[in-house]
Amino acid sequence: MRTALRFVAVLAGIVALPSAITPQQQFPQRDYGKDPRLWQLRAFFKELDSPAYSLAEEFLVAADLHGLDWRLLPSISIVESGGGKAFMNNNILGWDSCRVRFPTLATGIHTVARRLSISNLYKNKSLSEKLEVYNPHPAYPARVTSLMERLESPSPPGPLPSDYFCR
Repeated sequence: MRTALRFVAVLAGIVALPSAITPQQQFPQRDYGKDPRLWQLRAFFKELDSPAYSLAEEFLVAADLHGLDWRLLPSISIVESGGGKAFMNNNILGWDSCRVRFPTLATGIHTVARRLSISNLYKNKSLSEKLEVYNPHPAYPARVTSLMERLESPSPPGPLPSDYFCR
């Protein structure tokens, strides 16, 4: 009987999972043109000479849609790929050690945002705990949170040290 109940619970969990994100999927949009976070994020990426500058609005949409801190995904992208300077498979967030292929950069951003918000690996965990799961390197949480703090300041100070990035 217990085995049957476990099977039903697992099956119900699988059926209840939202569908995967597709490149054709349209995400709810709002006017980010006057959002100060957009300008702050663009200035941050520009200061770091990051190609992710053009994705600033996409990061905000994904964070807002999935209830994440708006600074988290851009900060992860800086640590994982230098903000789009070195990545594979449209995976600038280093998801699954870049083994996962995404059809577009936007799909990758939204997929990772979705997983960070609904996966049992991340749900109901503190930011530090989420980052420890995301990348088990001991310095990883401090690197990401340091970038998040820099992003919140009005003017990010200078370039990052070369050992800041995952290799």
